Amino acid sequence: MSDMQLSALATTSHPVPTSPQSNGNATAAATQPAPRLTVNTAALVAAMFNVKGVSDLIFSPGRPPQVELNGTLRGLKFEGLPILTADHTAAIARDLIRDNRQAAHSLEEDGSADLSYSLPQLSRFRVNIFKQRGSLAIVMRVIPNKIPTLAELNLPSELKKICDLKNGIVLVTGPTGSGKSSTLAAIIDLINSTRADHIVTIEDPIEFLHLHKLGTVHQRELHSDTSSFASALRAALRQAPKVILVGEMRDKDTIEIALTAAETGHLVFSTLHTIDASKTVERIIGVFPASDQQAIRTRLAASFRYFVSQRLLPRRDGKGRVALLEILKSTMRTREYIERGEGEGKTLLDAMHDGDQEGMQYFDGELERYLRAGVITYDNAMHYATNAGNLKLRLSDFNEEDVEPAGPEVLRMTEQMEKLEIEA
Repeated sequence: MSDMQLSALATTSHPVPTSPQSNGNATAAATQPAPRLTVNTAALVAAMFNVKGVSDLIFSPGRPPQVELNGTLRGLKFEGLPILTADHTAAIARDLIRDNRQAAHSLEEDGSADLSYSLPQLSRFRVNIFKQRGSLAIVMRVIPNKIPTLAELNLPSELKKICDLKNGIVLVTGPTGSGKSSTLAAIIDLINSTRADHIVTIEDPIEFLHLHKLGTVHQRELHSDTSSFASALRAALRQAPKVILVGEMRDKDTIEIALTAAETGHLVFSTLHTIDASKTVERIIGVFPASDQQAIRTRLAASFRYFVSQRLLPRRDGKGRVALLEILKSTMRTREYIERGEGEGKTLLDAMHDGDQEGMQYFDGELERYLRAGVITYDNAMHYATNAGNLKLRLSDFNEEDVEPAGPEVLRMTEQMEKLEIEA
């Protein structure tokens, strides 16, 4: 970002005057009036959002306002606001929370709060405010106004088949910031556009806004519309939906009710913070006591339809990141491995390795494909590999110096994922 761009941004922001340092009671500062501060939060957020390609806005005491661009933090210079103080972040937090009593209570009792924030005609944000070192810090994730399509995200065509499913569980997994919300939004939007079904989503907070199309969509937000994922999911079974989206499988109750919903004819979507298909199964089974785990294995094997795992890697040309997907599909073989457990030569990775004709793919195979196409670097392929040793053997004939960088068509295809919030 050039100094000229930073200067232009500074003229659109409102100066924030310096105030005495916080006395350390971060939550009280966020919920009590602070007349000495005149932070224009909306103007500051708007100015930061206008930085091209921004995915996150970060406010931290001792740092200038920061944005994340292609996975890297960049500080912004605003006139009158070189460095944020604890009072500045508390004032911004107070503006974001406003009359949201649940968020204020969560911040006080749990040390963090999730909420949504909207700038009319500009964008919506997923916000997390949290205590740290006696002060408050804030992260705001940009939510695009437009729901991306599967084609715009350049996702594998196999994912279109998910939209034809009538029941079962589909999980989209990956670390925070890997684009799970965008992928699920694209799938839900396609179902909404092609099926006259009742769709219920339970989110924390609501991100993409789904309009009624051929389907009818009801979106419920944690805390403002329901007290928990489990209670909302239990209630959804009495609301006659065909499709249910649960923002996250956070606990035993939510997982168990989701399995029940899938077993009783509902199509259930959710997310988990796991890095691959095998870890997804382990995470779900591990939530339950040992005495229940075999029964859960049997139920999960019968009800799962797809596990889709996502990772983002830096592109070789330095212009953003590219999404790599691992796809585990329900087949006789994968259901057996889930129910009976994995063993030597009988792993879910083996099934994905052999399942390309059935629409499956695995991370290391995708890493090799993108590396040979000149999209990513050898070092990054090794760093992100599930089994770096095996990948290195398959690349014994590979010489990075002989590979031309990816051409315009490949880069154009991967840009859509970055542009449409796959990094968020």
